[in-house]
Amino acid sequence: MIHNMKLCKMPFEAVRAGNKKIEMRLYDEKRRKFSVNDTLVFTSNEKGEQIITEIKALHVFDSFMQLYGAFSARELGYSERDAKNASYTDMYEYYSKEDEKKYGVVGIEISLKNDV
Repeated sequence: MIHNMKLCKMPFEAVRAGNKKIEMRLYDEKRRKFSVNDTLVFTSNEKGEQIITEIKALHVFDSFMQLYGAFSARELGYSERDAKNASYTDMYEYYSKEDEKKYGVVGIEISLKNDV
């Protein structure tokens, strides 16, 4: 199955470079349809470019705090410079604490896909 998601510039570039291994999202109805080996296409919010990835694993947690505790900042897509300031509270720019509590969260483990 093929799924589509949008990404801001910095996380998009981290995925393209192969540095971002875990995409963090709410575990809502859309993400509950994801399965290992599915194709996940990321589209850049900035330029509309696309990156094709494969879902390697789904890591489900109750909170972003737990998710951040399970992976390194680099795996989550933070640059070496920003890694020391990485915080799960960054996710509240995108999602409410109420939705986090309602749905839980998922770390979508990805790898770049060579074929379309």
